[in-house]
Amino acid sequence: MALTGPPAAVPGREDPPDRRPAPPPSGGTREPAPPPLERHAGPGSAGTHNRLSTLLAVLAISPLIRLAALRYAVPSGLPSRGGCDACGAPIGLTRPWPALGPAARCGRCRARVGPPPGIVELVVLAAAVLLVVAGPSGGALPALIWWLGWTIPAILVDLAVHRLPDRLTLPAAAGTWLLLGVAALDADPGHWLRAVLGGTGLALFFASTALLLGRRGFGLGDAKLALSVGALLGWYGWPVLVFGLVLTFGLSALVSLGLLATRRANWSTHLPFGPFLLLGTTTALLLAT
Repeated sequence: MALTGPPAAVPGREDPPDRRPAPPPSGGTREPAPPPLERHAGPGSAGTHNRLSTLLAVLAISPLIRLAALRYAVPSGLPSRGGCDACGAPIGLTRPWPALGPAARCGRCRARVGPPPGIVELVVLAAAVLLVVAGPSGGALPALIWWLGWTIPAILVDLAVHRLPDRLTLPAAAGTWLLLGVAALDADPGHWLRAVLGGTGLALFFASTALLLGRRGFGLGDAKLALSVGALLGWYGWPVLVFGLVLTFGLSALVSLGLLATRRANWSTHLPFGPFLLLGTTTALLLAT
Protein backbone atom coordinates (compact mmCIF):
# COMPACT_ATOMS: atom_id res chain seq x y z
CA MET A 1 0.00 0.00 0.00
CA ALA A 2 1.46 3.35 -0.98
CA LEU A 3 1.93 6.01 1.70
CA THR A 4 0.53 9.38 0.79
CA GLY A 5 1.82 11.34 3.80
CA PRO A 6 3.80 11.21 7.00
CA PRO A 7 2.90 8.46 9.48
CA ALA A 8 0.16 9.24 11.90
CA ALA A 9 1.04 10.16 15.46
CA VAL A 10 0.69 7.45 18.06
CA PRO A 11 -1.05 8.53 21.29
CA GLY A 12 1.31 8.69 24.29
CA ARG A 13 4.48 8.67 22.19
CA GLU A 14 6.50 11.63 20.99
CA ASP A 15 6.83 12.10 17.30
CA PRO A 16 10.25 11.14 15.92
CA PRO A 17 12.32 14.09 14.72
CA ASP A 18 12.11 14.89 11.11
CA ARG A 19 15.48 13.74 9.62
CA ARG A 20 14.71 14.87 6.11
CA PRO A 21 17.21 17.47 4.81
CA ALA A 22 16.03 21.03 4.85
CA PRO A 23 15.16 22.40 1.44
CA PRO A 24 17.68 24.85 -0.01
CA PRO A 25 16.83 28.52 0.12
CA SER A 26 14.87 29.86 -2.76
CA GLY A 27 16.97 30.76 -5.74
CA GLY A 28 20.00 28.81 -4.50
CA THR A 29 21.51 25.41 -5.05
CA ARG A 30 22.80 22.99 -2.48
CA GLU A 31 26.58 22.63 -2.68
CA PRO A 32 28.02 19.18 -2.13
CA ALA A 33 30.06 18.69 1.01
CA PRO A 34 33.83 18.80 0.45
CA PRO A 35 35.51 15.40 0.41
CA PRO A 36 37.46 14.39 3.49
CA LEU A 37 41.10 15.34 3.45
CA GLU A 38 43.51 12.50 2.71
CA ARG A 39 46.96 12.32 4.17
CA HIS A 40 49.70 11.60 1.71
CA ALA A 41 53.32 11.01 2.45
CA GLY A 42 55.18 14.11 1.46
CA PRO A 43 57.84 13.95 -1.23
CA GLY A 44 60.35 15.22 1.29
CA SER A 45 60.14 12.06 3.40
CA ALA A 46 60.69 9.77 0.40
CA GLY A 47 63.53 11.94 -0.85
CA THR A 48 65.18 11.93 2.57
CA HIS A 49 64.88 8.15 2.77
CA ASN A 50 66.42 7.71 -0.68
CA ARG A 51 69.26 10.06 0.14
CA LEU A 52 69.98 8.28 3.40
CA SER A 53 69.96 4.91 1.65
CA THR A 54 72.35 6.19 -1.00
CA LEU A 55 74.64 7.62 1.65
CA LEU A 56 74.76 4.37 3.62
CA ALA A 57 75.30 2.31 0.47
CA VAL A 58 78.23 4.46 -0.63
CA LEU A 59 79.79 4.41 2.83
CA ALA A 60 79.53 0.62 2.88
CA ILE A 61 82.12 0.40 0.10
CA SER A 62 84.74 2.22 2.17
CA PRO A 63 86.44 -1.04 3.25
CA LEU A 64 86.70 -2.13 -0.39
CA ILE A 65 88.25 1.19 -1.37
CA ARG A 66 90.70 0.99 1.54
CA LEU A 67 91.63 -2.58 0.58
CA ALA A 68 92.30 -1.55 -3.04
CA ALA A 69 94.43 1.41 -1.94
CA LEU A 70 96.37 -0.76 0.51
CA ARG A 71 96.94 -3.57 -2.00
CA TYR A 72 98.15 -1.51 -4.96
CA ALA A 73 100.10 1.20 -3.12
CA VAL A 74 103.44 -0.45 -3.93
CA PRO A 75 106.23 0.71 -6.28
CA SER A 76 105.98 -0.35 -9.89
CA GLY A 77 107.24 -3.88 -10.52
CA LEU A 78 106.54 -5.20 -7.02
CA PRO A 79 103.70 -7.64 -6.25
CA SER A 80 100.55 -6.34 -4.69
CA ARG A 81 100.49 -6.07 -0.91
CA GLY A 82 98.54 -8.83 0.80
CA GLY A 83 99.07 -8.08 4.47
CA CYS A 84 100.73 -6.02 7.16
CA ASP A 85 104.27 -4.87 6.32
CA ALA A 86 105.33 -5.12 9.98
CA CYS A 87 104.19 -8.60 10.98
CA GLY A 88 102.91 -10.16 7.75
CA ALA A 89 99.38 -10.71 9.03
CA PRO A 90 97.07 -11.26 6.03
CA ILE A 91 94.54 -8.54 5.29
CA GLY A 92 91.51 -9.16 3.11
CA LEU A 93 87.75 -9.32 3.02
CA THR A 94 87.78 -12.43 5.24
CA ARG A 95 89.69 -10.46 7.91
CA PRO A 96 88.52 -6.88 7.34
CA TRP A 97 88.69 -5.43 10.84
CA PRO A 98 90.35 -3.35 12.13
CA ALA A 99 92.76 -2.97 9.18
CA LEU A 100 90.02 -2.02 6.71
CA GLY A 101 88.15 0.15 9.16
CA PRO A 102 88.68 3.83 10.00
CA ALA A 103 91.40 2.90 12.53
CA ALA A 104 93.63 1.44 9.77
CA ARG A 105 95.53 -0.73 12.25
CA CYS A 106 96.78 -4.27 11.96
CA GLY A 107 94.76 -6.62 14.11
CA ARG A 108 97.88 -8.48 15.26
CA CYS A 109 100.62 -5.91 15.88
CA ARG A 110 98.51 -2.70 15.81
CA ALA A 111 100.82 -1.15 13.20
CA ARG A 112 99.31 1.34 10.78
CA VAL A 113 98.44 -0.14 7.39
CA GLY A 114 97.24 1.47 4.19
CA PRO A 115 96.03 5.07 3.89
CA PRO A 116 95.97 7.26 7.02
CA PRO A 117 93.16 6.64 9.53
CA GLY A 118 89.83 8.13 8.52
CA ILE A 119 91.01 9.58 5.20
CA VAL A 120 89.20 7.01 3.03
CA GLU A 121 85.97 7.38 4.96
CA LEU A 122 86.19 11.16 4.79
CA VAL A 123 86.74 11.17 1.01
CA VAL A 124 83.94 8.66 0.40
CA LEU A 125 81.60 10.63 2.67
CA ALA A 126 82.37 13.86 0.82
CA ALA A 127 81.76 12.15 -2.53
CA ALA A 128 78.48 10.68 -1.29
CA VAL A 129 77.22 14.02 0.02
CA LEU A 130 78.10 15.77 -3.25
CA LEU A 131 76.37 13.09 -5.31
CA VAL A 132 73.22 13.20 -3.17
CA VAL A 133 72.98 16.98 -2.88
CA ALA A 134 74.30 18.23 -6.22
CA GLY A 135 75.08 15.21 -8.35
CA PRO A 136 74.08 15.09 -12.01
CA SER A 137 70.68 13.66 -12.78
CA GLY A 138 69.78 11.23 -15.49
CA GLY A 139 71.50 8.19 -16.87
CA ALA A 140 75.04 9.56 -16.44
CA LEU A 141 74.84 9.33 -12.64
CA PRO A 142 75.60 5.56 -12.49
CA ALA A 143 78.65 6.15 -14.68
CA LEU A 144 79.91 8.85 -12.31
CA ILE A 145 79.35 6.62 -9.26
CA TRP A 146 81.23 3.77 -10.96
CA TRP A 147 84.06 6.11 -11.91
CA LEU A 148 84.42 7.44 -8.37
CA GLY A 149 84.42 3.93 -6.90
CA TRP A 150 87.53 3.03 -8.94
CA THR A 151 89.20 6.43 -9.15
CA ILE A 152 89.26 7.26 -5.43
CA PRO A 153 91.54 4.29 -4.54
CA ALA A 154 93.63 5.00 -7.66
CA ILE A 155 94.19 8.56 -6.45
CA LEU A 156 95.19 7.33 -2.99
CA VAL A 157 97.73 5.03 -4.64
CA ASP A 158 98.99 7.91 -6.78
CA LEU A 159 99.50 10.06 -3.69
CA ALA A 160 101.40 7.26 -1.94
CA VAL A 161 103.69 5.92 -4.68
CA HIS A 162 103.14 8.22 -7.70
CA ARG A 163 101.55 5.68 -9.99
CA LEU A 164 98.07 4.85 -11.25
CA PRO A 165 97.65 1.07 -11.47
CA ASP A 166 96.00 -0.46 -14.52
CA ARG A 167 93.82 -2.65 -12.33
CA LEU A 168 92.00 0.48 -11.19
CA THR A 169 92.13 2.88 -14.13
CA LEU A 170 91.15 0.42 -16.87
CA PRO A 171 88.01 -0.93 -15.11
CA ALA A 172 87.08 2.68 -14.40
CA ALA A 173 87.29 3.52 -18.10
CA ALA A 174 85.55 0.35 -19.33
CA GLY A 175 82.63 0.67 -16.90
CA THR A 176 82.23 4.39 -17.54
CA TRP A 177 82.05 3.93 -21.31
CA LEU A 178 79.62 1.03 -20.94
CA LEU A 179 77.28 2.85 -18.55
CA LEU A 180 77.32 5.97 -20.70
CA GLY A 181 76.43 3.77 -23.67
CA VAL A 182 73.47 2.39 -21.74
CA ALA A 183 72.42 5.93 -20.81
CA ALA A 184 72.57 6.91 -24.48
CA LEU A 185 69.75 4.46 -25.22
CA ASP A 186 67.34 6.89 -23.57
CA ALA A 187 69.14 10.06 -24.67
CA ASP A 188 70.68 11.55 -27.76
CA PRO A 189 73.23 9.06 -29.17
CA GLY A 190 75.43 12.05 -29.93
CA HIS A 191 76.21 12.27 -26.21
CA TRP A 192 77.91 8.88 -26.25
CA LEU A 193 79.78 9.61 -29.48
CA ARG A 194 81.06 12.84 -27.97
CA ALA A 195 82.05 10.96 -24.81
CA VAL A 196 84.03 8.40 -26.82
CA LEU A 197 85.79 11.12 -28.80
CA GLY A 198 86.52 13.10 -25.65
CA GLY A 199 87.97 10.13 -23.80
CA THR A 200 90.02 8.92 -26.73
CA GLY A 201 91.35 12.36 -27.61
CA LEU A 202 92.32 13.25 -24.05
CA ALA A 203 94.03 9.90 -23.51
CA LEU A 204 96.02 10.28 -26.75
CA PHE A 205 97.10 13.77 -25.72
CA PHE A 206 98.35 12.58 -22.33
CA ALA A 207 100.06 9.54 -23.86
CA SER A 208 101.82 11.67 -26.49
CA THR A 209 103.35 13.88 -23.81
CA ALA A 210 104.55 10.80 -21.95
CA LEU A 211 106.23 9.43 -25.09
CA LEU A 212 107.66 12.72 -26.36
CA LEU A 213 108.65 14.44 -23.10
CA GLY A 214 109.38 11.46 -20.88
CA ARG A 215 109.39 12.34 -17.19
CA ARG A 216 108.56 15.97 -17.94
CA GLY A 217 105.26 14.91 -19.50
CA PHE A 218 102.27 13.06 -18.11
CA GLY A 219 102.50 9.41 -17.15
CA LEU A 220 100.82 6.56 -18.98
CA GLY A 221 98.68 6.03 -15.89
CA ASP A 222 97.35 9.56 -16.33
CA ALA A 223 96.56 8.74 -19.96
CA LYS A 224 94.57 5.66 -18.93
CA LEU A 225 92.68 7.67 -16.33
CA ALA A 226 91.98 10.28 -19.02
CA LEU A 227 89.97 7.66 -20.93
CA SER A 228 87.21 7.93 -18.35
CA VAL A 229 87.76 11.59 -17.48
CA GLY A 230 87.33 12.71 -21.09
CA ALA A 231 84.27 10.49 -21.51
CA LEU A 232 82.48 11.89 -18.45
CA LEU A 233 83.23 15.49 -19.33
CA GLY A 234 82.55 14.99 -23.04
CA TRP A 235 79.12 13.50 -22.30
CA TYR A 236 77.92 16.93 -21.19
CA GLY A 237 79.47 18.82 -24.08
CA TRP A 238 82.74 20.22 -25.37
CA PRO A 239 82.51 23.35 -23.19
CA VAL A 240 82.29 21.16 -20.09
CA LEU A 241 85.33 19.17 -21.24
CA VAL A 242 87.34 22.36 -21.75
CA PHE A 243 86.11 23.75 -18.42
CA GLY A 244 87.17 20.59 -16.61
CA LEU A 245 90.65 20.72 -18.13
CA VAL A 246 91.02 24.39 -17.25
CA LEU A 247 90.08 23.61 -13.64
CA THR A 248 92.46 20.64 -13.54
CA PHE A 249 95.47 22.52 -14.87
CA GLY A 250 94.58 25.59 -12.81
CA LEU A 251 94.51 23.61 -9.57
CA SER A 252 97.78 21.93 -10.48
CA ALA A 253 99.42 25.30 -11.16
CA LEU A 254 98.18 26.82 -7.91
CA VAL A 255 99.42 23.90 -5.81
CA SER A 256 102.77 23.87 -7.61
CA LEU A 257 103.27 27.58 -7.03
CA GLY A 258 102.32 27.18 -3.38
CA LEU A 259 104.85 24.38 -2.90
CA LEU A 260 107.54 26.40 -4.65
CA ALA A 261 106.80 29.48 -2.55
CA THR A 262 107.06 27.47 0.68
CA ARG A 263 110.21 25.67 -0.54
CA ARG A 264 108.54 22.28 -0.23
CA ALA A 265 109.29 21.52 -3.86
CA ASN A 266 111.57 22.67 -6.66
CA TRP A 267 111.22 22.89 -10.41
CA SER A 268 112.24 19.25 -10.86
CA THR A 269 109.78 17.86 -8.33
CA HIS A 270 107.26 15.45 -9.86
CA LEU A 271 103.74 15.92 -8.52
CA PRO A 272 101.06 13.26 -8.98
CA PHE A 273 98.52 14.54 -11.48
CA GLY A 274 95.75 12.08 -10.66
CA PRO A 275 94.34 14.06 -7.70
CA PHE A 276 93.98 17.15 -9.88
CA LEU A 277 92.12 15.13 -12.52
CA LEU A 278 89.72 13.90 -9.85
CA LEU A 279 89.10 17.35 -8.38
CA GLY A 280 88.83 19.12 -11.72
CA THR A 281 86.46 16.55 -13.17
CA THR A 282 84.08 16.38 -10.22
CA THR A 283 84.04 20.16 -9.81
CA ALA A 284 83.27 20.71 -13.49
CA LEU A 285 80.48 18.13 -13.46
CA LEU A 286 78.88 19.53 -10.33
CA LEU A 287 79.01 23.11 -11.61
CA ALA A 288 77.85 22.21 -15.12
CA THR A 289 74.94 19.99 -14.11
